[in-house]
Amino acid sequence: MTGSFFLSVLDYAKEREDKAFKHTFFESSRLLAGLNVLRPGQSQPLHDHAGQDKFYYVLEGTGLFTVGEQSQRCGPGTLVLAPAGIPHGVTNQDPARLCFLTVIAPWSQG
Repeated sequence: MTGSFFLSVLDYAKEREDKAFKHTFFESSRLLAGLNVLRPGQSQPLHDHAGQDKFYYVLEGTGLFTVGEQSQRCGPGTLVLAPAGIPHGVTNQDPARLCFLTVIAPWSQG
């Protein structure tokens, strides 16, 4: 891996009008770590990852996160756990942008 090992995450936060913004900080066969930014009204539809665990860590804003049958509004400092095979997603229903870290392990692009 080249580049810095120390990052100011929100310096990478951008917005897209057409879909959620994503930036990948690190990707290997073991792990994916990235940043997601949702503008008001944008969402990441419910989906799951067979054989891959995931977590979201909210940095800025508030979103409605769903994991399995549970939904909860989550703001900065909240860790949302999505074990392998359990549907999960998020919607930004607030007027401000929503920024969160996403980590998936083990990572495979397929």
